[in-house]
Amino acid sequence: MTPHVVPDPQAGAAVKAADRAHVFHSWSAQGLIDPLAVAGAEGSYFWDYDGNRYLDFTSGLVYTNIGYQHPKVVAAIQEQAAKLATFAPAFAVDVRSEAARLIAERTPGDLDKIFFTNGGAEAVENAVRMARLHTGRHKVLSAFRSYHGATSTAINLTGDPRRWASDTGSAGVVRFWAPFLYRSPFYAETEQQECERALAHLEDTIAFEGPGTIAAIILETIPGTAGIMTPPPGYLTGVREICDKYGIVFVLDEVMAGFGRTGKWFAAEHFDVVPDLMTFAKGVNSGYVPLGGVAISERIAATFETRPYPGGLTYSGHPLACAAAVATIQVMDDEKVVENAARIGEQVLGPGLRELAERHPSVGEVRGTGVFWALDLVRNKETREPLVPYNASGEANAPMAAFGAAAKKNGLWPFVNMNRTHAVPACNVTDDEVKEGLAALDAALTVADEHTV
Repeated sequence: MTPHVVPDPQAGAAVKAADRAHVFHSWSAQGLIDPLAVAGAEGSYFWDYDGNRYLDFTSGLVYTNIGYQHPKVVAAIQEQAAKLATFAPAFAVDVRSEAARLIAERTPGDLDKIFFTNGGAEAVENAVRMARLHTGRHKVLSAFRSYHGATSTAINLTGDPRRWASDTGSAGVVRFWAPFLYRSPFYAETEQQECERALAHLEDTIAFEGPGTIAAIILETIPGTAGIMTPPPGYLTGVREICDKYGIVFVLDEVMAGFGRTGKWFAAEHFDVVPDLMTFAKGVNSGYVPLGGVAISERIAATFETRPYPGGLTYSGHPLACAAAVATIQVMDDEKVVENAARIGEQVLGPGLRELAERHPSVGEVRGTGVFWALDLVRNKETREPLVPYNASGEANAPMAAFGAAAKKNGLWPFVNMNRTHAVPACNVTDDEVKEGLAALDAALTVADEHTV
């Protein structure tokens, strides 16, 4: 029982009834879902109206990087609402300028201009538009194992099955295989082989598509929803070199990996690579008010110095969202949140997950950094057969459903996608909270173990 709320099942039932009557949920068959009614949240936890408390190992949708209800960010939003709750994006507003300055200080290289959006998908939409206008080309290359958002261009760039129902097949998108040694499409046996063969495959794809037709290559620096596959050393540097060779704009999607998630302000810092455009959202203000954006290099920004950029949003750089971003970045600095994420990954979460893998036959691989980890669950460690088939649903997905239910029974809200569970707690998670989560995962994995051979 959580001390933060007195159980009120009747109130919870009313919330659930209103939801079921009027809310249309994303990515769902509306009649087959049963959303949990949430009564409140604080730090790394949230709770329902029955008094059940859950340790959130999803960080919302991997965005509450400083946890729920941080008092300094809540206060900043309140203060901004009292001062200037909203203003049109064409004006210079102090909090908007300050948010842009703080972000630009932390982006790598010369990514010093910030175009604000309402979220990550819109950031991708605008980054691709900028690349196409800058180059005068149309095609964009993206990886099969990827997720870039649910708006028109972003969903076509996405590699996972959520794209299929909306795939126009004519959006100028070409997909390629990015490196993933554990399930290598290149029959590689080492990271060096995987890197070399993945880069050769990418350059072959460019050659056959026509280098002069390709505006951009977009990659998640470390793919998130698709499986948290850290690229091998040299890969992103190699992509940067290929882009330079053919005059292609290099876009890094840091919507999920940015703002401390990997133990750096941006994951690109791990690889010493600077893209031409970088998208961000989520952790920029821990999702307290919707905000995203594109960090733009000097070269791309120069294209629109005297030529109007044909794009914009009514709420671009919304003062409440920017106030939340300023406060979040200040909290991350003051409380050393990025450093905590790095330490947790190196000393607590990473070692703990690897120890689980040694004891559970259902864990095929552990991969990640900072507070950005995935467990690849398998039926057989030798064959690496996934615990459930690709894009499984219904009875075929029963083993993962049972795993998820077991985690929740033990007070852990898990991130489950296909045959994986991701361990993505808040960046300011404590050692004790991580150990609590590992214990719950340990119990849930015994359920997954029952489906191994």
